[in-house]
Amino acid sequence: MNWNIITDSSCDLLPSTSPDGRIRLTSVPFTIRIGERDFVDDEHLDTMEMLSAMEQEHSAGHTSCPTPDAWLAQFEQADCAIAITISSQLSGSMNSALAARDMALEKNPDKKIVILDSLSTGPEVLLCVKEIERLIRQGLSFDDIAAHARNFLQKTKILFALSSFDNLIKNGRIHRLTGMLAKALGIWGIGSGSDEGKITFESKARGAKKVVQTLVSTMKEHGFIGGNVAISHCDNLALAQTLKNSILDIWENTSIEILPTRGLCSYYAERGGLIVSY
Repeated sequence: MNWNIITDSSCDLLPSTSPDGRIRLTSVPFTIRIGERDFVDDEHLDTMEMLSAMEQEHSAGHTSCPTPDAWLAQFEQADCAIAITISSQLSGSMNSALAARDMALEKNPDKKIVILDSLSTGPEVLLCVKEIERLIRQGLSFDDIAAHARNFLQKTKILFALSSFDNLIKNGRIHRLTGMLAKALGIWGIGSGSDEGKITFESKARGAKKVVQTLVSTMKEHGFIGGNVAISHCDNLALAQTLKNSILDIWENTSIEILPTRGLCSYYAERGGLIVSY
C-alpha cells in the first residue's frame, strides 16, 4: 500500500516523499490576504516578503482555509490517506477535509481515509506526522495507526511566545497603546493551546532570556521528561537555538527539530515569535 499523510499549511513541514516512494507528505494551502494581495501558503511562498507586507499594511489581514477540492485532490493520490488539520476551534479546515473525504469515498468506497483534528497547529502537527511515519514503517495497520495518532495528539502540548502584537492590534484583540508599549518594553506574550484546541495567553516575560526560562519552566510543569520536541520560529533562529540548548541542558535524552514557520504560523506568530511542541 502507498500512503499520503496530508496536512494543511499550519504544519511547517514542506511536501516530501520517502526514498522508497511509499510514504508521501503533502500539504494543502491556506491563503493569506494582506491588503490587496493574496499569499498562497505553498512551498513557493516567500515568507519574508509576506511578513514585510504585513508590517507595512495598516489594515487587518485575514486567512482562508483550504477548499474541499484541494483536500480531495490529495485523498485521491494514495490507497491510505491520513489528514491532520489545524484545530477545528481556529479554522474551517477540518470541515473542508470532512467534505472532501465524503466525496472521495463516494467515488471509491474502499479507499482508506481518516481525518484527525490536531486541536493545535504548527510543530504539534509536525510531531504527529513524524509519529505516523514511524508507525507506517513498523507495519501497523491503518486502523491501529489512526487510533495511535489520535491518542498521540491528546498527549502532546504546544506553547508559543510572541514579541510582536501588530496583528492583535489590527484585529482589535488588544488596545493599540497597550501593544505598542509592550513591544517598546520588550515584553513577550506567553501562551499555550488548551485541551479543547483554543489558544490562551497565560503570562508575560520581559526579554528573550526570560522567555526561554518561562518556556522551559512551563515544560517542567507539564511533566516533560525528555523525548521529541519541535520548535518553529518566525525569523528568529538564534532564539530557537537558545531554547534548544536550554532544553538539552536539562533533558539530554531529547531529540529537537527546528523549522522556520511557513505562511500561516508566520501570520499569527509574527516576526520573532516561537512555537514549541513536545
